[in-house]
Amino acid sequence: MYQKVSQLLMYGDMKEDEILLSLGKLFGEFESGDYDRLELTRKINVQVKRILMVATDYGFDDNLWHNYLTFYLMMCENPFSMTCEKTGASEGSVNDLVRNDFKIFKELFDYDFSKIEEALGITCFSQISNYHAIVKKELMYNKNVSEKVRSLSKKLAQAKDENEFFDVITGFYKDYGVGMFGMNKAFRIEENNQGGFDFRAINNMDTVMLDDLIGYEIQKKKLVDNTEAFVQGKKANNVLLFGDSGTGKSTSIKAIVNQYYKDGLRMIEIYKHQFRYLSRIIADIKNRNYKFIIYMDDLSFEEQETEYKFLKAVIEGGVETRPDNILIYATSNRRHLIKETWNDRNDQDNSNDKHHSDTVEEKLSLVNRFGVTISYSKPSQKEYFNIVINLARRAGITMSDEELSAEANKWELHHGGISGRTAQQFVNYLAGLSDPS
Repeated sequence: MYQKVSQLLMYGDMKEDEILLSLGKLFGEFESGDYDRLELTRKINVQVKRILMVATDYGFDDNLWHNYLTFYLMMCENPFSMTCEKTGASEGSVNDLVRNDFKIFKELFDYDFSKIEEALGITCFSQISNYHAIVKKELMYNKNVSEKVRSLSKKLAQAKDENEFFDVITGFYKDYGVGMFGMNKAFRIEENNQGGFDFRAINNMDTVMLDDLIGYEIQKKKLVDNTEAFVQGKKANNVLLFGDSGTGKSTSIKAIVNQYYKDGLRMIEIYKHQFRYLSRIIADIKNRNYKFIIYMDDLSFEEQETEYKFLKAVIEGGVETRPDNILIYATSNRRHLIKETWNDRNDQDNSNDKHHSDTVEEKLSLVNRFGVTISYSKPSQKEYFNIVINLARRAGITMSDEELSAEANKWELHHGGISGRTAQQFVNYLAGLSDPS
């Protein structure tokens, strides 16, 4: 096996702790005949356990060895796979090199583990080749990735040769993409020890859809119109959703990502203290074959904070043009994002600022960088009751409309006032009281 793995070219640039490379080296020890039986068994068991851990995380089933190899191919970002993501497989000398890699992977798919199992007295490879997971698929956070892996794994296992293998995997790259951006909807960034950041997939993102948000039809239409233009490659604007808390601003953003994920829409969530990475984030994603929303939730700035200046330059106005595949969607409880004081409105108070009105204008101009602004206002009492009734019916609650309205009125008086969030919390409370049987 190690001889095969070491001959990989396009797909051979692995981390030292990659399971495939580690197993390859262990099989190399076995094939050389120079090994301690118990120690080699222990090391192999460590790598098989790692395969089981990946399988548990992603809900793999049936042949875990095939699932793992498929997952590796799906996540391997290299010049070939990233070109296929954008344009599909094209003619060129690189195809011959890649076909040789795929010939090796085909051999790895069909690898006969019986010799090493017999020699070491183990059965772990036979067991993971016919594995039945006990995790319920509907409870998996990575269900979307799992379904892709299991489907592609079966197609690759059935491929007759490296040419068919080539067609299957390149077709997948063109349809779905490669790496974490191809497999997941949403991401956050985490700072690392090297002074930079890493992208991390958000695997438990809410599956809410726009229809789940009761009311706000005009707001949803404006958001849909702008996003549809964006995913279709037309001109679109940065969007600011502002208004009262609990009215569905963040829910709308999550729903729009769920709705257009199949059209190549992805979301990267970033917090205010991470704005210094914005330029680097944009540089990392500008050439990918996806449309990215950089999402800033609950965006606002206090009077002494100056990060808004950097954000203004990144959104629009810097030397480098904003890539066509990136937009910024933000939510805020403040119409102008930046805290305003009475001194901001007093143009005569010039003790610390000779051109005070210019300073105010600079602060307030940030919102003008968003071409679309959508207001989410607190619902009226009638609208609040309508939201409660609709949510209750969806939850299977059978109280009459009159009873629901009366109880919802009592609830909001003690739980933050009228809002869509309050309505959802009230319905959750009622659902919790019902008999689970």
